[in-house]
Amino acid sequence: MLFQVKAQPRSSKSRICGEYDGRLKVTLKAAPVDDAANRECCALFAKLFGVAPSRLSIVAGMSSRNKTVRVEGISFEEVARILLREGAAT
Repeated sequence: MLFQVKAQPRSSKSRICGEYDGRLKVTLKAAPVDDAANRECCALFAKLFGVAPSRLSIVAGMSSRNKTVRVEGISFEEVARILLREGAAT
């Protein structure tokens, strides 16, 4: 499953903020240096969805704030349910 993310690096904490311009907005504590923010983004979603970090990958936007993230091993319905529970989907 693919979804769109708007990442904001160098924030005070890492969290999912909700929907922004048709994407999930996330704040990331890591700086966008040496792929640290991308790894933190994947780790954040892995923890949220309860899947191994290796099941997530950024397929577009590695050097951009706008990213396309792929998650494997979880259905669209399960992702939607989790995001609604967390208040991240509108």
